[in-house]
Amino acid sequence: MAKRDRDRGDNRRDREEEREELDERVIDITRVAKVVKGGRRFAFRTVVIVGDNKGRVGIGVGKSRGVPESIKKGSDSAKKRMSRISLSGSTIPHAVIAKHGGAVVMLRPASPGTGVIAGGSVRAVLEAAGVHDILSKSQGSNNMLNVAYATLKALQLLKSGEELAIMRGKDSNEMKPFWVRRAE
Repeated sequence: MAKRDRDRGDNRRDREEEREELDERVIDITRVAKVVKGGRRFAFRTVVIVGDNKGRVGIGVGKSRGVPESIKKGSDSAKKRMSRISLSGSTIPHAVIAKHGGAVVMLRPASPGTGVIAGGSVRAVLEAAGVHDILSKSQGSNNMLNVAYATLKALQLLKSGEELAIMRGKDSNEMKPFWVRRAE
């Protein structure tokens, strides 16, 4: 019986450590209104990005009458919706374009040392995912929520270099970026 309790404690400790290493970013806080018979009821909508900086990232939206509660709801939602993305070292394996609503996001791999060339919610999603070298362009709508969803959609479209090589019937070394081939 005592051993079982110790095991439970270890699991709780592991879960707490896992929570601590997640990168949480609030990218947007918006006041929204609901019109009711007596007038308007105001609430806050927050967009929260959660990632582990190792290839897992999620976006959550929370809405509540108070900002702290709204942030907590958004954070919990983002943790539930975390998904794994394919990385190639500190960048992405290939260029990709994705659209969500009116927002269009283009992501291109970059050589080491370039940094994250992105702004706003694109930067927040990429940094939370653990991408360190990338070029991006956000076109169309500048709604932070739609841009964040378009970025996440683009990251989910990525395939690893090995998967691409198999699809194209090529050697996996041919699918590596030029700076990796040059270094070898």
